Parts: sequence; C-alpha cells; structure tokens
Amino acid sequence: MGVTNANKTASLTQIDCNGTFDVTLALTAAPDITTNPTDIVLVLDRSGSMEGSALANLKLGAKKFIEIIDQATDGSGDGQIGSGSRIGIVSFASTASEDTSLITSVADLNAAVDALSAGGLTNHADAFSVATSLLSAPSSNAKVMVMFTDGNTTAGGNPSPVAAAARARGIVIYAIGLIGSNGIDVSALNDWATDPDASHVAVTPDEADLETLFEDLAANISKPGATSILIDETVEQDFQILSLSQPTKGSAMLTGERTLSWNIPELGVTSSEGASLTFTVQHVDSTGGTKKINQSVYYSDDQDNAVTFPEPSIDVNCTEIVVPEPCPQPVELTVEGCSDALVADAGEIELQSLGRILTLDVTIRDVCPRKRVGLAVFLSEEDESGTEHPRGTKILTVPAHFSSGCRDVLVKGIKFVLPEDLNVSGCGFCKNRTLKARFLANMIETDFTCSDSL
Repeated sequence: MGVTNANKTASLTQIDCNGTFDVTLALTAAPDITTNPTDIVLVLDRSGSMEGSALANLKLGAKKFIEIIDQATDGSGDGQIGSGSRIGIVSFASTASEDTSLITSVADLNAAVDALSAGGLTNHADAFSVATSLLSAPSSNAKVMVMFTDGNTTAGGNPSPVAAAARARGIVIYAIGLIGSNGIDVSALNDWATDPDASHVAVTPDEADLETLFEDLAANISKPGATSILIDETVEQDFQILSLSQPTKGSAMLTGERTLSWNIPELGVTSSEGASLTFTVQHVDSTGGTKKINQSVYYSDDQDNAVTFPEPSIDVNCTEIVVPEPCPQPVELTVEGCSDALVADAGEIELQSLGRILTLDVTIRDVCPRKRVGLAVFLSEEDESGTEHPRGTKILTVPAHFSSGCRDVLVKGIKFVLPEDLNVSGCGFCKNRTLKARFLANMIETDFTCSDSL
C-alpha cells in the first residue's frame, strides 16, 4: 500500500507575538496490496448538504480511487480489481444502504457511485454498522474502511461505539472530511478513525480537493509500505524550532534554528502502521498577521511514494492594547486659612448643556521593551472662518511592556468632552464640527526597573 496518509497540524490557531505552539508531522503506511489482498469499503455521504457540485466532486474522487486500485492490483486498467482484493460501496443519509457487495467489477462499482443522489439527514452510526457487516464475512484479506462525510451527525445513534467496534475487528478506518455548509466536527473524525489521528484523517474546506484526497490515498496502495524514509522540515523565517519530542518511530534531530531531520528505517512493511513527530515552534518576528508555518518539507523513501504534507497557518497578534483609566469628575473645594482638615459636601452633578464625547484610539509604533512612553494629545476645533480654538489636552503615561522585541502599542479610549459652544461650533445644534488632534510621544526613561528600596 505504501504511504496511505500524510498530515501536518498545529496545536493552536492563534498566538501572541512571541508565542509558542506545537507542530505534529504524521505518516501512515501499509503493505503492498498485490501481496496482501485487501477488502475496501467506500462509505460515502449522500445527505442533503451534498447536493450539487459537492456530490459531483465526490463521485469523481470515488471513481478515481477505484480506477487506481484497478491498475494497482494487476498492473493494468482491465476493469477488474485483481490479486484477490475487492471493493464495496456503502452510502448513507438518514439511513445507510449497501449499494454493492465486495466485488471486483469496476463498471458495477462506478455505476453504484454514479447512481448516488443527495437528500436527507446524516446517520453515521448506521453507515458504520452497514460497512462493518459488509467486511465481517470470513476472509483472510486485510480490511479497510474509507469514511467520507461533509457534516455532523443529525440522525441515528452515537457513531463512536459503532466505529470502535469496527476497529476492534481489525478494520482500519480512514476519515475524509469536507467542511460543508453546517461545518464538521474534526474531533469526531479523529475519534472514529484508526490511531494515530493525524495520519488517518484528512479535512478540506474545498470540494475541488476531494478528487485529489481520494487519488492520493489510492495511489499509495500499490506500494509495499515505506523504507529508508527521510523527512527534512524547514519552518518559515518568522519562526524558530525550540525543541522536538522523541518520534513514535525512527529518530529525529535539529539541524538548525529553523530545520530538523526525521529518519524512519521502515514503516508499514508487515501491517498498517503510523508514526508521528511533534516539535515546538516560537514566533520570533515583530509583525503579526496570518502566517504559513512551514517553508518546505522534503520527503523521500526507497519506494518513491508520492507524499504531500498540508501547509497549516497560524494567526499572530503583535499589538499591545493599553486602556487608560477614566478621568474622575472634579469637584471644587476651598481650604480656608491654616486649616489642616476639611469636611465638604461634594454636592450633586447636573447636566448643564448639550455636548458630545470624542473617543480617540492611537497606535504608537515600535515601542521597545522595558521603556515607558509619555503621550500628549492636543485637541482643537476650527470655527467657520478656519480659526483654531483649543479644546483640551491629555497627558498619559503608557506602561512599559516586557515582550522579546519592539512592537506597536495601541492606546484606546482617550476621551474629550465637547460642549456645544455656539461662537465656535456655529449656530444650531448637530452641525458638522471640524476637529484637529495632534499627538506627541516620547520615551520618558530607558531600561525601566522597579526599585526594591528607597
């Protein structure tokens, strides 16, 4: 079978600017189908959400899978699955149906796929049950189930124990997921599929990828596992590899700040087998955004398996947000003579006139770590003749940050109260008002530290 699945996943979808996360590489390989006959059941979702192009792409993928198995089992596309292997079709919506038994006729298999029509709910439990029954007939063949679905369970019982029972019978389960209109529960696919999850589950948001996913899975079935596997990983220049865990198979080592090498002597030579490697990555750049993690992955083995790893991305947030405290309401008090104590009634606060509140946000660029910033805001208003009138001044101290590098700092919620001043704003309320805000920012100290003593 060769390499039947390759996957690459990130443990997080979002990190801070200098955050860390884990990346997992995973492979699954299985013996050659020509010397290890295999019964394969394609379990295909035909629920209502598959209506239209999604079902059309699924049919293309399933028929491409059948075509490649036909070629792989006897060396020619003669319309018959050879070498003792067989394929069956199970489809499901509100209930599941056995569309073919385990057969060798490519024409009959293709006809069953072409006959699929979309409609109904999604009953995964019944799908696993019917597929398991199809694979339960006495046979020395290896047993493989390929579950395809585009949504969550909406009918029937809990599919997890049914899938677990199938795995207990020695059935290897792969799951291909299309993120449909209602989303998909990837954790459920991981639960159903044979371990390790990373190498038995493939998910795509693009229905056009379905043919490729089925094709890649089938193409590697003709290969006898994999030997002398070499994987060289390079992450993008905005990241650095901090450490790696011991792989479940073979050995791995760091070869640079952004590179590693993983060697596996053999995988899946006598039975289906998975391997995985997890390493820890840190973002080391000062800019944020959505960033692709790996720059390249080189793969080779003695069987020339065609292996393509996904390219996960991660959202990096490099913005510090500072929200200043609101200003207190002033109350006028008078201390008379030499009094050193005062008791005063602060009175009440009343609305005096109409006015507006202006809230400003400003980003201070390239603030280095451990440095506080003095920020001054000057607000003025133009009257109808273009003359500027002062409207207020705010002076703030922006706290120091302790990140690994310089970063932008967003200061939010700088408020000014603007009463309706007729000789400046113009006659009549709710007129357009022209304001000008000026900002001045300076470092007020360097290498700020808190003193432990006076």
